[in-house]
Amino acid sequence: MLEWLADAGNAKSLGLVIFFVTFCLIVLWVYGSKKRGARLEEHKHIPFLDDADDVKEDKHG
Repeated sequence: MLEWLADAGNAKSLGLVIFFVTFCLIVLWVYGSKKRGARLEEHKHIPFLDDADDVKEDKHG
């Protein structure tokens, strides 16, 4: 087993599979629940809300 992992091609392939599976599991966990997915969709605009408030304050200030 260690000899198989010692080969750079095999280690890279195994690492790719591990990271891909981890990524897929995270995506399924985040969007698997409709409640959690809806909350994340609401939060995606938060960075832009601060910019809009700054623009409004500059016009009135």
